[in-house]
Formats: sequence, structure tokens, C-alpha cells
Amino acid sequence: MMRVLKDLFEDYRFTISFSILGILLILAILSLFSPYDPTLWGTVPRDLKPSWTYLLGTNSKGQDIFWQATFAIRNSLIIAVIAASLSRVIAVLVGMVAGYKGGVTGTVLMFLSDVFLVIPLFLIIVMLAMLVREKMTLVTLGLLLAVFGWAWDARVIRSQILSLRERGFTQTAILSGTGTVRLVLNEYMPFTTPLIFSTLINNMAWVVGLEITLAFLGLVNMEIPTLGTMLQWAISYQAILLGYWWWILTPIVLSILLFVALYWLSVSISEYLDPRTRIQRVGV
Repeated sequence: MMRVLKDLFEDYRFTISFSILGILLILAILSLFSPYDPTLWGTVPRDLKPSWTYLLGTNSKGQDIFWQATFAIRNSLIIAVIAASLSRVIAVLVGMVAGYKGGVTGTVLMFLSDVFLVIPLFLIIVMLAMLVREKMTLVTLGLLLAVFGWAWDARVIRSQILSLRERGFTQTAILSGTGTVRLVLNEYMPFTTPLIFSTLINNMAWVVGLEITLAFLGLVNMEIPTLGTMLQWAISYQAILLGYWWWILTPIVLSILLFVALYWLSVSISEYLDPRTRIQRVGV
């Protein structure tokens, strides 16, 4: 384990992304110790600039922006983890079954995947969000995005399984009596793990971006602090025109840091898990 971490930290992208995510996770954990209820207004003086008392200032709703940011990071990460994890389960199952079984089963599954790819995805999500807006929670939003976040990745996984199915070790395993489940876990998973992990992190970034978009459109529960709702409240109160730069910049900077960290983490770990890339980079 220590050797793996040492090799990974030799990549500056992993080091930077790991550090950023570590800081963001610490901020998310700090939300558990917040002295304020994130849903209450008027708990602190309004529109104060950053100071030692209020590290990131306060907003026009009378809230401490620093503590709001801790809740926003935590909730955005919760939504991303729920959506990305569930959609990976669907993508892996559909992709592997379609690739390994083929035939009618593979055709039906890929037809279902193609349906999700060709429909106007964003419009469907917006309409469904409008229907459940009154009951929108972190879990509900995570499940909604998970349902629509697996189709492309399932097709990519299927392509890799189709390639692996034609290799010699697959025929050898089948002739030796290896069961399907054992074949997939022992032979296919080492090849597909980098792809699955990469799509997991990329999907988390997609979910965060879509949550911000839905919040901008007012289609989520605006009382639940997320990166998207923080940005929307700042825009609604004309923070830019009024010069409240600390209010508008906080969610923007945090979002950019999260996107960069997720992207670099995905790239660096995927390259390390790929045996060919690892040999070229770390010489092992």
C-alpha cells in the first residue's frame, strides 16, 4: 500500500488533486461543528467583508459564508457520491452483461442504453426535477441523476468486454470450467477497474456541474446549501453589482477547485492502474 501511494504521489496531478480534495473534505467535516443552522437567516450581521471574526464574510441573508460553504461542499459531495456510485453499478452490470452474453440480451441492453443517449437528457432531468421539486432532497437528487448517468459508460465498458472476450485467456478459462462470475471477477475486473474508476470520478464532476445548473434554474430545494444554491442566492441578491465579491467568489472558487481535483485525480489514478502506462511512468 505504501509503495502504491509513493508511486502515485510522484505524479504532481495526484499530489495536487489529493491535497485539494483533502482540504475540501476537512471543510465538509467542519460542517458537523457549525455554530449556526444553515437554513436560518439573520444569525449574523449582514454583508460584512471577510475578517478574523467572519473568515469569508457574511451575506445579505445574514449568514456566515464560511460555515455555509462547509455545508455546501458536504452536500454537493453527498449528491455526487450517491449518483456516481449507483450509476456505476448500473453501467458495470449493463456493460458487462451486454458485452459477455451478447445476442438478444446484449442487443436489448444496448438499445436501452442508446435510448438514454439520444433523448434530450437535460430537458428530461429538468422536467422530472420540476415534478419533484417540492420533495427534493439530497438523496432524491442523487437518485434522479444516477438514473441518467450510466448509459455512455455502459457502452464503453461493453466495448472493453467485447475485446477481452476474444482474447485467449477467456477461451482457456471457459475450457477449464471457470464460471462466469469468477471469470469476470478474476480476469476482466483487473482490466476494467481503471475505466470504472475513471468514469466514477468523471461522473461525480458531471453530477456536481448538473446540480449547479439545476440550482441556477431554481429546480432544487434552495434551503439546502450546496455549491449551486450558494451561487444562485449570490446571483439573486445582485452580489456582483453590489460588490460583494466574497459572496459570489466563494462558490465559484470552490467549484473550480473541485472540478480540477476530480479531473486530475481521475487521470492520475487511471494511468497508474493501467499496467502499460505505469511501466512507462514509474518503471515497475
